[in-house]
Amino acid sequence: MSDDDQTKIIRIARESGEDTHVEPLNLGERVRELRKARDWTLEQAARQAGLARSTLSKIENGQMSPTYEALKKLAEGLQISVPQLFTPPSRNQVNGRMAVTQAGTGTAHVTTTYEHELLAGALTKKQMLPYRARIRARDISEFEGWVRHDGEEFLYVLTGIVRLYTEFYEPVELRRGDSAYYDATMGHNVISVSEDDATILWVTSLT
Repeated sequence: MSDDDQTKIIRIARESGEDTHVEPLNLGERVRELRKARDWTLEQAARQAGLARSTLSKIENGQMSPTYEALKKLAEGLQISVPQLFTPPSRNQVNGRMAVTQAGTGTAHVTTTYEHELLAGALTKKQMLPYRARIRARDISEFEGWVRHDGEEFLYVLTGIVRLYTEFYEPVELRRGDSAYYDATMGHNVISVSEDDATILWVTSLT
């Protein structure tokens, strides 16, 4: 399999992403998220901040704009700075996304050396690309050079025995339950050394 074949698999997830749109910060929602992240009730948070429960409730529900003095109390009670009240987390907030892929229902992509089954295909803008692969190759000569692509990669052997070849390390044999984590920009190839095709779980980072 050529580099183009493998990187085509990786590009599937990247190209299915959408443009990122940053919503303006909602102070009430931000305060509620900070409170719930600490597993505090309204009463507990209000007590920590030295505010009335009704005042905190109105702030969270967008029914009143807090004074600077109230913002200072809120920040002190939440043990953060005032600017942090207005700064969303660096990563996306919890959005509850989930995708279930029943066995054998992933999107299939077959090459001469691997049979890939892409998992969680319904999700866009993934940070990882998970896929199950059946290793058909039995000799390193079946590959047209190294496979390499952006990101990092995790390999977990599900069945059989594989031999992992990498550009900078000696080949290593991995059996069921063994795993490897490596820089995917480093050339790599995997072959099956068991009687039947081996199967592995591959997870590739997309950022």
